[in-house]
Amino acid sequence: MTKHIIGLTGGIATGKTTVTNYLASTYNLPIFDADIYAREAVSLGSPILSAIAQRYGEQILLPDGSLNRQKLGEVIFNRQDERNWIDNLIHPYVRDRFLKAISQSSSQTLILVVPLLFEAGMTDLVTEIWVVRCSQEQQLQRLIQRNHLNREQAQARINSQLPIEEKVAHADVVLDNSSTLEVLLKQVDTALKTMSGN
Repeated sequence: MTKHIIGLTGGIATGKTTVTNYLASTYNLPIFDADIYAREAVSLGSPILSAIAQRYGEQILLPDGSLNRQKLGEVIFNRQDERNWIDNLIHPYVRDRFLKAISQSSSQTLILVVPLLFEAGMTDLVTEIWVVRCSQEQQLQRLIQRNHLNREQAQARINSQLPIEEKVAHADVVLDNSSTLEVLLKQVDTALKTMSGN
């Protein structure tokens, strides 16, 4: 049996976490999350964190020596070249962690949650791509509320990712999260049933 490896992606604040939690709690599917691996990559004492501190100086660190994410965000959200530099350090680490997780898992269906699935060139790791989407206004409002940003900051974060329509164009399954939670979760049920029916 070949493994079903679902790459779950979407835009920032479109509802990936909601879908992930549902897949884990209702279907007991193993979830491997790129954001967790990316945080691991820059953990205290890691070579990647040292490289970041060398490039940007001590002000990029918190008093305990760990990464000041907010400071780093300010640097990379406005500068594509700096974001590329960071991505080139972190993405290979994340890819290695995914490969290890896939090879060690005995489950037939795995979920890889990869917000930057396309941007990081990780589509080759998955057998099926699920994209969670909602309207741009909803995405903006959710992001403003969740991260306490102003409209301009929220828009800059959305703009830093590939447009959602481009992701949708490459999706095997599109989960539309512009209605109610119930409607969203029904789409997840249907997508899984269709997949297991193959």
